Amino acid sequence: MDGILVLVQDPAAWVALVTLIIMEVVLGIDNLIFISILTNKLPPKHRERARRIGIGLALVMRLGLLGTVAWIVQLTNPVFTAFGQAFSWKDMILIAGGLFLVWKATKEIHHTLDPDDHKEDMLGKGATAGFAAVIGQILILDLVFSVDSIITAVGMTPHLPIMFVAVIVTVIIMLVAATPLANFIEKNPTIVMLALSFLLMIGTTLIAEGMGFHVPKGYVYAAMAFSALVEVLNMFSRNARKRKSG
Repeated sequence: MDGILVLVQDPAAWVALVTLIIMEVVLGIDNLIFISILTNKLPPKHRERARRIGIGLALVMRLGLLGTVAWIVQLTNPVFTAFGQAFSWKDMILIAGGLFLVWKATKEIHHTLDPDDHKEDMLGKGATAGFAAVIGQILILDLVFSVDSIITAVGMTPHLPIMFVAVIVTVIIMLVAATPLANFIEKNPTIVMLALSFLLMIGTTLIAEGMGFHVPKGYVYAAMAFSALVEVLNMFSRNARKRKSG
């Protein structure tokens, strides 16, 4: 209790908390886009519940990982060396998650470009298995992003209470933003392709990070923000033309 009171009274701790929350929210955008695209493939009555379950599982997973933070930190230790490059468990998790994301995004892009192709899409075959498939796939990406998020948090502050608060606030923000983002993506079909392109880029970035190539996150998110801005301008332009022609 005394330790928590000391943190509450420490301005540096508050700066660390705000910085960590911002960082976690930015890192959570990737997860949120994936969840939005996946849940929009479900019948409307199941979407909200799937989002809540998926994001709730992310919270449980991150809090659970924080409870084993000493073990999480050890995931960065090299496990084996191949082609002169040392690989840790974190690297392998990032590579696996990146490959999964690239595969899923590529399949959905193909499905979007060829709607008449009724082969298995991101959710698998059948409406009954769809809900379980969505939750399972969200859980896989939750694990990848949670490990990356917790390791980032450990690198920013040594105080567990700050990490716990930052994770909880971040997940609450994700819960609030999930439905508006998903509705926005659904109402604007061109946004879907842009979001899938983001996921493809994020998956490639995860693979590169796992292979030992440092990709500055600022460049990635700046490119995403610029692309989103261009798409917003295109939307305004299309709406203006529709009003004029109408």
